[in-house]
Amino acid sequence: MLAIYLEEHAPHTADPLRIAYAVDALLPFWGELNVSAITKNTCRRYAATRFRKDRNGQRHQIGDGTIRRELGALGAALRYCVGEGRLLTAPLVHMPEKPAPKERWLTRAEAAALLRAARSSRHLAYFILIGLYTGTRKEAILSMAFRPNTKGGWIDCESGVMYRAAEDMRKTKKRRPPVRMPRKLLGHMRRLENSGQRWPVQFQGVSVASVKTAWRRACKDAGLEGVTPHTLRHTAITWAMQRGVPLSDAAGFFGVTVEVLERVYFHHHPDFQAATAEAMNRA
Repeated sequence: MLAIYLEEHAPHTADPLRIAYAVDALLPFWGELNVSAITKNTCRRYAATRFRKDRNGQRHQIGDGTIRRELGALGAALRYCVGEGRLLTAPLVHMPEKPAPKERWLTRAEAAALLRAARSSRHLAYFILIGLYTGTRKEAILSMAFRPNTKGGWIDCESGVMYRAAEDMRKTKKRRPPVRMPRKLLGHMRRLENSGQRWPVQFQGVSVASVKTAWRRACKDAGLEGVTPHTLRHTAITWAMQRGVPLSDAAGFFGVTVEVLERVYFHHHPDFQAATAEAMNRA
């Protein structure tokens, strides 16, 4: 079932690698089992087997968010096989509770410290700037160029618009709408393009596929813990809320729904429960 899903369905999705990673994690536990073995108990046992090793060889339990993504792929494979007539019915895949949204975001002092620590890694510094100014996701930043391309989005320095997705890219739940670049970021991008760079984040003349090593070093030098590249997105949205940006405008700029903004970020907004608090003052 997993092989059918990977070979027949994954190549026609927007992110086949994401499915491949999930199937790769699922196979050691589920590969020799029948579909009928999928129960609440076996799903729990699978979660208990998922560990990762750090650089010192110590094992750490994989988080519930990752387990949910992997078991979600298992459920999707079941549904695909039912739709293709390979299975008559699909058992229910039981997943851990959805983890609470991460609250970690950078203060302005922390962001400044991170940028200072990244000065020796020029490509990382521009990666951080784009993330902080636009809240663009890591994958979209790293696939971006200064000209239209089939790999990812591009930056139009003449109009000042960042196109986060390639024109023929499939639409997914992770939206990549165009965004007008803030003036300061646009100045940086124009300087990079005028210098002859092809990508805003590049190292030794080629685009960068990962900033993992440089990011880890910069966070250590800046004294930051619990910070990932995705923290830049949390930070950008949080700062926008703190400055009172209307929810509809922020939703369009960052590519999220108003519902997500209300649920995860709105408590940072100056209008958060303001009417109710004022009413209680009068009471």
